Amino acid sequence: MSQTEQRPAPTPERVLVVDDEPATRRLLGRILVGAGYEWAEAADSEQAYRALNEHDFALILSDVKMPGDSGMNLVKHVLAEHPDLAVVMVTGIDDPALAALALDYGAYGYIIKPFSPSEITIAVANALRRRKLEIENRAHREMLEQIVRERTAALERSAGDLKLSREETIRRLSQAVEFRDEETGHHTERVSRYCELLAELEGLDGELVGTASPMHDVGKVAVPDRILLKPGKLSDKERREMERHTVVGHEILSGSGSDLLDLAASIAFTHHERYDGSGYPQGLKGEQIPVEGRIAAIADVFDALTTDRVYRPAYTFEQAVQMMTEQRGRHFDPDLLDHFLAALDKIDAIRLHHADPSPHLAGR
Repeated sequence: MSQTEQRPAPTPERVLVVDDEPATRRLLGRILVGAGYEWAEAADSEQAYRALNEHDFALILSDVKMPGDSGMNLVKHVLAEHPDLAVVMVTGIDDPALAALALDYGAYGYIIKPFSPSEITIAVANALRRRKLEIENRAHREMLEQIVRERTAALERSAGDLKLSREETIRRLSQAVEFRDEETGHHTERVSRYCELLAELEGLDGELVGTASPMHDVGKVAVPDRILLKPGKLSDKERREMERHTVVGHEILSGSGSDLLDLAASIAFTHHERYDGSGYPQGLKGEQIPVEGRIAAIADVFDALTTDRVYRPAYTFEQAVQMMTEQRGRHFDPDLLDHFLAALDKIDAIRLHHADPSPHLAGR
């Protein structure tokens, strides 16, 4: 492209405004145009369905209470037919229960009238960003599922490459979780190395434990994006749904007849158990927890503490070690934690060597 040529401007994203009040539709339209969006309007659900069948939209701004079919039913039915569509509710009904129901149906936001222009533009921008991320995540998952299918076919054709293919499948599947969650980065690689080191210090097969451990969060492929990618605190219901990833991971990995995958299934199932019995999903205590689960618990928590999260920056190395030490005999197996504390130089070397791209690394 020559210096005089210019790239074409991106096409503005289209928003459908659904409200039975013409003045509200016009006001929302002016705000959207000012923010660089195109828009169309509908006075009720029937008009909205017709518009969606005739044109492509990225987002709907919908009232809750309208003549005929309600805005809530509109959200429910529209998202079933148009899963890539983002929805934000704009309503005069200040009802927390109704807002919660709208979010459960799949809405990305719930704005109470009267609203300011900035409330609308921020909600629309955030909803479209989440929509883009979820579409990309879905594409990543589909790509990785295809890779897994190809690797499985290769397994059947070449028994001699069985071990290598299983390890590659584990690596690819664990990457599927990282593609979904922007925060994880090289999380699975670091956890794998930490587990390998701790297993060796415990006198176990470090290579086997390290190879199996990247699958500890594979059950998160079944966690809805609205929960997995939520930047704020999870509700009790959302927390229970998130915690199910341990059970789902175990179901995905168990029953293959492979020692490696059976070990990975055990790690997926037990890495959130706590030594004092306060963990999940079974509330196992002490040595009721398989040693591989106790090892993965230390590795997983340490890596979470020393990396950034949307709700907090990473703790420093010293802070993380202090927090881990305080959980000796409570969250963590005391003997395994002693191995961990005795090998801090090696632990820190792993952390730095496998740092995330452009990290905000917590200093030692």
